[in-house]
Amino acid sequence: MSSSSNAVPATVALRAPVAGTRQRNPFLFFLLRRIGQALIVIFVVTVVVFALLQMLPGGPARGVLGVQATAEQIAAFNHAQGFDRPVWQQYGMFLGRLLTGDLGDSYLLNMSVADAIVQRLPKTLLLTGMSLVIALLVAIPVGIFQAVRRNRGADYTLSTLAIIAYSTPSFFLGMLLIMLFSQTFAILPANAPQGETVAAVLLEPQRLILPVLTGAIPLVANFSRYMRSSALDGLSEDYIRTARSKGTPFRRVLSKHLLRNSLTPVVAMLGYQLPVMFGGALVIEQLFNYPGMGLLFWNAAQSSDFPVLLGCVLVISIATVVGSLLADIIQALLDPRTRGGIA
Repeated sequence: MSSSSNAVPATVALRAPVAGTRQRNPFLFFLLRRIGQALIVIFVVTVVVFALLQMLPGGPARGVLGVQATAEQIAAFNHAQGFDRPVWQQYGMFLGRLLTGDLGDSYLLNMSVADAIVQRLPKTLLLTGMSLVIALLVAIPVGIFQAVRRNRGADYTLSTLAIIAYSTPSFFLGMLLIMLFSQTFAILPANAPQGETVAAVLLEPQRLILPVLTGAIPLVANFSRYMRSSALDGLSEDYIRTARSKGTPFRRVLSKHLLRNSLTPVVAMLGYQLPVMFGGALVIEQLFNYPGMGLLFWNAAQSSDFPVLLGCVLVISIATVVGSLLADIIQALLDPRTRGGIA
């Protein structure tokens, strides 16, 4: 009996440190797992971009040397660039160049793809970042307001406007804003700032208003719907009823208790909105002639500048993966229940 009674505590003692260790570091395990998943996705993206590079019409040599290049010139180019080597060696060279920031050279811009993207990407990030910040500042209080005023006239009106805004294509929305504010009332310029740097762009804030609004309005519609749904779920929770029964002012209940717990779905949507935002930026930059990466991609597509196209695809894909990773990390910080693979 004595040995039997001592066996159970020994088993518990052996298992307790392992379980305790896992519970003390749930966020670390979550973070390592998500970083590993992000690296795998980025690796897959590099494989896809490399495959697209191999399938270019006429090959990279034809794009660089032109349609008049002879077979000998093409063979010499392929040998110099390593395009005549086995595919796995070419991919290794391609991956090595990527790790050093070498994305190739543009056919038409007389500069490297990396330099072209470095010049344009900060301006696109400025445009999308400003649109996102304005969208969140408007959508969060609007969503909470709709939840508090559920099934009332204001809720129906705002929901209808959100559906219309979300369903309107970016190019059509931008054209409406140009017709209204630039042509009808003539209070805002239709052309975006043409500065070479972010600082130069910020020197003309009035020219940023229409492009930023074009990007922000669909985001407001989308985020406000998620915020309304999340806030409605929160208003039915016990902790809200408990706080109100204690006499806590309703505004304080909304700001202290409801807001933080309702933000989780909205934060989760941020990472998934990145490709949508970059896609919208392509249309917005072309419409307003904004000198960002979207316009660079558009011009490269029209002129068949394939290295620039693939470089933009690679950068946007990696930015999307990193954005999704950051959104998951922020979501895990706000809601510990999402750690450890439990959504």
